[in-house]
Amino acid sequence: MTLAIAILNWNGKKWLEQFLPSVIRYSPDASIYVIDNASDDDSVAFVKSRFPEVYIVENQNNSGFAAGYNEGLRSVTADIYCLLNSDVEVTENWLKPVLKLFSDNPSIAAVQPKILNFNKKNQFEFAGAAGGLIDNLGYPYCRGRIFDNIEDDHGQYDDEAEIFWASGCSLFVRSSDFWTMDGFDGRFFAHQEEIDLCWRLKNAGRKIFYTGKSTVFHVGGGTLNKQNPRKTFLNFRNNLTMLVKNLPAGSLIPVIFARLVLDGLAGLYFGYKNGWSHLAAILKAHFAFYGEIPKSLRMRQKHQIKNYYQSKWLIFKHFSGSKK
Repeated sequence: MTLAIAILNWNGKKWLEQFLPSVIRYSPDASIYVIDNASDDDSVAFVKSRFPEVYIVENQNNSGFAAGYNEGLRSVTADIYCLLNSDVEVTENWLKPVLKLFSDNPSIAAVQPKILNFNKKNQFEFAGAAGGLIDNLGYPYCRGRIFDNIEDDHGQYDDEAEIFWASGCSLFVRSSDFWTMDGFDGRFFAHQEEIDLCWRLKNAGRKIFYTGKSTVFHVGGGTLNKQNPRKTFLNFRNNLTMLVKNLPAGSLIPVIFARLVLDGLAGLYFGYKNGWSHLAAILKAHFAFYGEIPKSLRMRQKHQIKNYYQSKWLIFKHFSGSKK
């Protein structure tokens, strides 16, 4: 079973300088690629000179996380892809538990390790924590993180378990499954494209797993800060688009209607809390979503799993204080 670790880079020389050495040190049996999204810093020259053992794939444009990986991975041959953020520190023996899961269970399409916060190493990290789940209204959350509430790591998720989605910051996926799904939906640019991919894989009867026997540390926000309205736009637009593509037919209209109402309330909350540019970003996201509906409907698969969610009405439980 061959493994290729693919790190998508855009003007991220400082992250490559800091974290690429740990990837090389602890991944002796993997091929390592840096897929560069048309950086205008000296990232490519730096990697070529400092890490000659690392392969370079140079994309022609910065088409974002989703399309950038789609473009770059066409030049990568391996049984398993590991899509790894440039701001991730890996640990000794991080690969063995992941590859064992793939080897032992051919029905597994994707695997995520435990993701901890690089700056608070006893705390889970927002983007993935101990494996992704989703509620009936399409709100993603994680074992170890619900909305902005994040747990400390006390070994409570040192298990191996089936999950709904694996985080794109450290996503292991069979190359055959990735390309059977035509890769990521390039329209997403960034954010939630991995949830959409995992949902499509589950609709096709494949499994997504988490292993707490492998650990990585993620800085988070290295490319697009949480307070950036662009991030708000992408999260709201992409989440709605993902729902249109993947919800079972009976849930599609009621869930979308409920989400449009709740997004309006969220816009007022975000505007008050983070600045009114975030309200504008949510309004812009809705109009962009409306324009994409025809294509999203055409991209629906023949089958959608009916029992897609792991919790109901999470947003109400969370903000009422009953589920943190």
